[in-house]
Amino acid sequence: MKSSALNLPRQFPRYACGWLVLVSLLFVGLTIARADAVSELASFSIFDKVDLAQLAKSDVKPAHGPPMANRRFLAVQSCYVAPGSPAQQMDAFRRWNPAKYRELKVFLHSDLPSNPTPTNFEKLKNAPDNASVRSFVAATQKLSPDLQISKDEAKKFSAGGGGGGTMPAPVATFWADVLTSRTKNFVSGGMAAQPPYDHAGPSIRASDEVNGLLREQEKIRRQFSGFLGATAIGHGAGSLRPELYWELLDADDQGVATLGASYNRSAAGNTYQAADVLYYASGGYYVALTLYQLWPVTVEGKPSTLVWRGDMISAASLGSLHGVERLGSESVMMKNITKAVTLFRRDSSGGR
Repeated sequence: MKSSALNLPRQFPRYACGWLVLVSLLFVGLTIARADAVSELASFSIFDKVDLAQLAKSDVKPAHGPPMANRRFLAVQSCYVAPGSPAQQMDAFRRWNPAKYRELKVFLHSDLPSNPTPTNFEKLKNAPDNASVRSFVAATQKLSPDLQISKDEAKKFSAGGGGGGTMPAPVATFWADVLTSRTKNFVSGGMAAQPPYDHAGPSIRASDEVNGLLREQEKIRRQFSGFLGATAIGHGAGSLRPELYWELLDADDQGVATLGASYNRSAAGNTYQAADVLYYASGGYYVALTLYQLWPVTVEGKPSTLVWRGDMISAASLGSLHGVERLGSESVMMKNITKAVTLFRRDSSGGR
């Protein structure tokens, strides 16, 4: 070994010192960002300890949500690390279509304009012929007490004429009118403007249900209060513009027509908060809400995103479940969420 190799200068050049300081600050900044993300996650969720490196190598991590006093409420939380930035994740969320996967049991999915007409729901006429859709049609034709519609909406159904088929014309027309009207109500007055479910039994309002879900999860409510206050979730129309859609899906082997709205907002440090609310459902559940918090993190030198997801639902069928049955419902919900997140991650990762 040449001795010159050991002749290190007694002082670093001034530019080298500046470079080292910059690198040190960047390293400290990344460390603080990671620590802040993990500590903020722990502050409002049930995930009090998260190892980002381990989480990045694993599948989504689901967990039971906190117990709630209202028996028809159920909540599940999950977290995972995805490659890329939060902005890239949000873009992937917007582009993803669950209807392409049969195992998710979303039969029809379509985006909606802010001022829809019945023609925006023409896909109903092409609904697949399966047991879930047939049950949906049968429930409509006899105006089943399980249908979640208002008394005024029920008066507008007419079974006359229109022929047969998987989705008879009178059924498709009825639901196109109901969904059009409810979408317009949501755009103009938020969830507070939604007609109640009072066709049969006690009056239920979706806005009351979603507010109840949030009240029973105070830490989550506080974490998202500013963001949710700018949406139409649980109250009147907000300042944020929603991305609207409708779906025909399966819930407990029953066909369900549902209306949804998605929101997102960026915040300091390139973080994002997002919400997806199913503010109307023809049956199966009263309301469903999914909240997201996204943080930029660096894992093994790669830009990544820590994602927290909170799913909560209100359904009449949950009210009678106790003990093992209720745990079973939570487990099924966790399994379905894991399946959906896994498929989404596969699509979004493959798209980059």
